[in-house]
Amino acid sequence: MNIKVSSAILFAGLCTLLLPISSCNNQKASEEAKSFEVVYPRIADTVEISEFVTQIYAIQNTEIRTRTKGFIESVKVDEGQAVKEGQTLFMINNKVYQQQLLKAQAITKSAKAELTAAEIELENSKKLLDKNIISKTEYQLAIAKLEGLKAQYEQALAEESEASLRVSFTDIKAPFDGVINRIPKKMGSLIEEGELLTTISNNKEVFCYFNISEKEYLDFILSRDTNTNQKVLLRLANGEMFDQTGVIETSESEFDPNTGNIAFRARFANPHGILKHGSNGKILIQHTIKNAMLIPQKSTFEIQDKVYVYVVKDDNTLEQRNIEIGERYPHFFTVISGLNADEKILYEGLDIVNNGTKINPILKENK
Repeated sequence: MNIKVSSAILFAGLCTLLLPISSCNNQKASEEAKSFEVVYPRIADTVEISEFVTQIYAIQNTEIRTRTKGFIESVKVDEGQAVKEGQTLFMINNKVYQQQLLKAQAITKSAKAELTAAEIELENSKKLLDKNIISKTEYQLAIAKLEGLKAQYEQALAEESEASLRVSFTDIKAPFDGVINRIPKKMGSLIEEGELLTTISNNKEVFCYFNISEKEYLDFILSRDTNTNQKVLLRLANGEMFDQTGVIETSESEFDPNTGNIAFRARFANPHGILKHGSNGKILIQHTIKNAMLIPQKSTFEIQDKVYVYVVKDDNTLEQRNIEIGERYPHFFTVISGLNADEKILYEGLDIVNNGTKINPILKENK
C-alpha cells in the first residue's frame, strides 16, 4: 500500500517538472513567424485611360420650317425615312399662289407689250424730229414715257418672280441627304409661316462634345504631337464600345468661368447609322505613362476611402502605409506616391496580419 502511494507521488512530481517545459515549447511555436508572399512594385510603361461624358450631335441637323401659310396637301415621307438632297418632303396647297403667279405673268406680258410699243414710238419720234416735223419737247416726252414703261416692266418682273417664289415655297425639299425625324403636322393641317414641320439629320458623321478641366487640358496639349489629331474611343450608353475610332478636331477658345472646364470636339464616322443626334456616351482618351509603378490590387485595402498596403521593413515586420492610387486596372493599380520601387509589400493575407506583425517573407514575382 505504501509502495503504490509512493509511485503516485513520484508520477505527479514528474508531471509537475515536465509541464513548464511543454508550455515553453508551445509558446515558442506560437511566436514563430508565419510565411507570407511579398512582392516588389513593378515598373513598366502602361496606358492611362481618361473618360469624359459626351453629347453626340449629327454633323448636319436642320429644322424644316414652312416659309408660307397654307394647308398641308401631302406628306411625301415617313418618320425615320432616309431621304436624298432635293427630294420633296411636303406639299402645301398652292392654288392661291398659282393664281397669283398667273396674274403676275399676265401683268408682265402687258407691261412688256406697252414697253415694246413705246420703243417703236420713240424710234418714230426720232425720225420725225430729224425731219423737224415734231419738236424736241415731244421727243423728250416719248423718251420719258419709255423710261416709265421700263420701270413698270421691271416691277412686273419682280412681282412675277416673287409670286413664283411663293409657289416654290409650297414644295418643301430636303436640304441635304439625311434621316427624317418626327412629323407633328399631318396632311390637312393648317400651318403658319415659319412653323416647324420636322427636322432632318445627316448622321454619316457625328460630333462629340465633352468638357475637360484645366489640368487635363494642359496635360493633353503638352503631351500630344501637334502635327496629328489625337485619336479617341467612344463608350456607348449601354457600356459597349463603338466600333469606330474618332479624332479630336478642335476646342473652344476659352474656359467656362463657372465650371473651370473647356469644351473639346471629336469627330466619328458613323457608317451604320448607330449614333443618333442628341444621344450620349463617354469619350475615352488614352495616353502612355512612362515607368509607372504597378502593384497588385489584392495587396491593397481601404480604410475610410484611403488605400493602404503593408510594407515589409528590414526586420521583416509589417508597416501599414497609406498610398495614393492613380489609374485602376482589372488586377493592378498605379501608385502615384507613398511607396518606393525598392520596398517590398505583402502580396496577400492582409486580413490575418496587423501593423507590426513579424513575418517570414517569401518573394513572389510581380507580373
